Amino acid sequence: METLKYTPRLQSKYQKDVVPALMKKFEYKTVMQVPRLEKISLNRGVNGAVADKKLVDVALDELTTITGQKAIATMSKKDISNFKLRKNMPIGAKVTLRGEKMYEFLDRLISSALPRVRDFKGVNEKSFDGRGNYTLGITEQIIFPEIDIDKVSKITGMDITFVTTANTNEEAYELLKELGMPFRNTKKD
Repeated sequence: METLKYTPRLQSKYQKDVVPALMKKFEYKTVMQVPRLEKISLNRGVNGAVADKKLVDVALDELTTITGQKAIATMSKKDISNFKLRKNMPIGAKVTLRGEKMYEFLDRLISSALPRVRDFKGVNEKSFDGRGNYTLGITEQIIFPEIDIDKVSKITGMDITFVTTANTNEEAYELLKELGMPFRNTKKD
């Protein structure tokens, strides 16, 4: 009996729909020129982590729950006496997703988390960095269905960065739009 390999829904959509659409729009010569999503990085600074170490543990647990991959603590790089901060103190949490987990997370973000944002009109299309990467700021972690609202003690946000192989903002914008990212309709053409 043959075992079936699982492919995330967005990954097969990328191969079947996105690649041909981008090849046609940008007139690429080969499939290898088509931009693709390399990784998704989630990071979160924890306000008050210097005073209460448990806040970092809560952030780590929440990021692990949201992504399905173990989060790691980010450490401070230098001493800042005004903030009572010492070098190598945990001040945040981060996760980097690649492969199947990356596509699964993007699918959940687009289909279930972003529509739960209050007064959602689409994500800002001006958050590209000029090199084909896109950063999305989320103000409340409770938009993710994996988070139990009753157990949340403090509402905090996070940054989600989409790293692509695109060379320009326009290519990255089209890639994410084809994958289903709900951008606002104010893009200049």
